[in-house]
Amino acid sequence: MKIEYLPHTADIRMRIQGNGLEDLFRAGVLGMGNILKEGICDQEHIFDRKAEIEIVAADPTCLLIDFLSEVLSHSYTEKSVFCKVKFLGLSSVKGVAEIYGKKVDGFDEEIKAVTYHEAEVHNSGIGGLQTMVVFDI
Repeated sequence: MKIEYLPHTADIRMRIQGNGLEDLFRAGVLGMGNILKEGICDQEHIFDRKAEIEIVAADPTCLLIDFLSEVLSHSYTEKSVFCKVKFLGLSSVKGVAEIYGKKVDGFDEEIKAVTYHEAEVHNSGIGGLQTMVVFDI
């Protein structure tokens, strides 16, 4: 799993890589969590928040963006940052997962939306998957 933050004019741009869909989704959740609260997902935590997410989409790219959008929504409604994902089922068009997070007093960065701009899940060329994710801030 690899997360790389890249320069962007007005938004936050992140390239994620993983060995498969689960790994890619986990990288997306970790990367977004560390944007919301710098370094929070890099630390060991006892999580005090749990939610279940079920998403159906047309393809893996839409599934990832919709999944991250749902995690973001839970972050704001529960004033928490979610860092851990346990998949109960994941295919290229449907994902069911439990997400675990930590309550926070505030966010370092306000993410307005997870966008479809530049997003395309594809083979990384090194035996895995990758995509770009752009966050509207």
